[in-house]
Amino acid sequence: MASWNSIQLEITYRVLGWIGFACWSVGGYPQVILNFRRKSVVGLSFDFVLLSLTKQSSYLIYNASLYFSSAVQKQYWEKYGSGQMIPVAVNDVAFGSRSCLMTAFVLFQIAIYERGTQKVSKIAIGIVIAVWSGAAVCVFVALPTHSWLWLINIFNSIQVCMTVVKYTPQAFLNFVRKSTDGFSLGSYLLDFSGGVANYVQMTVLAIDQDSWVNFYGNMGKVLLSLISIFFDLVFMCQRFLLYPSKKAPIPPPQIIIKDKESLEPLLQSSSDHPLTHTV
Repeated sequence: MASWNSIQLEITYRVLGWIGFACWSVGGYPQVILNFRRKSVVGLSFDFVLLSLTKQSSYLIYNASLYFSSAVQKQYWEKYGSGQMIPVAVNDVAFGSRSCLMTAFVLFQIAIYERGTQKVSKIAIGIVIAVWSGAAVCVFVALPTHSWLWLINIFNSIQVCMTVVKYTPQAFLNFVRKSTDGFSLGSYLLDFSGGVANYVQMTVLAIDQDSWVNFYGNMGKVLLSLISIFFDLVFMCQRFLLYPSKKAPIPPPQIIIKDKESLEPLLQSSSDHPLTHTV
């Protein structure tokens, strides 16, 4: 089993991992709070949330298996070399667990809050059914030969594909509505920060080991970070450049006269003090 060559880089790696965990974890709360305050989920793509649950579940399966299973780790070292470090940290497992729970809670909010005319598309439902059906087939294929590393790499590939697929409905909904109202700004700003932190974390590991094998060994995490960064930049452009929030103008104060009697003191005062002109 490989070890760290630099204490400083090890500390940096772990700090970046927990920064990424914090950003990606906290990033789910602004949307939950926004939904609660508005008592509405209008503007939030339901396809985005449903596809996110599939993505997060696949990511959790991959991380938990590679982090906890000695059988999977043995196959990893057989493939990439016994001198390589396992490219999954405890913060990856913690993030996957929290994300699944948070996404499930947002689905619960969708069920109880005002939805307007929005609904989950048949395309999204079909994608989810197809993905899990394919995953089930892969499980039966892996069982006879105990190809566990191959199997979890399938789940890693699923989470990468679902990351691309899940962001697309929200970006398209923003485009159709010409607005980002209902989609929390804090969510994708924190998501962007988490993506940057996790990508830098993988880079630090590669520098310490003087090898880029860990990028190949956990390409899913690298692609997840890059895809998240890309779409978060798209959402920022939509929010600040294409469809900035327009605040309603504040109307000037108006004097409302309820009845004619309220004018009489003013008229009487004016008549008692006529204007005079001095020549």
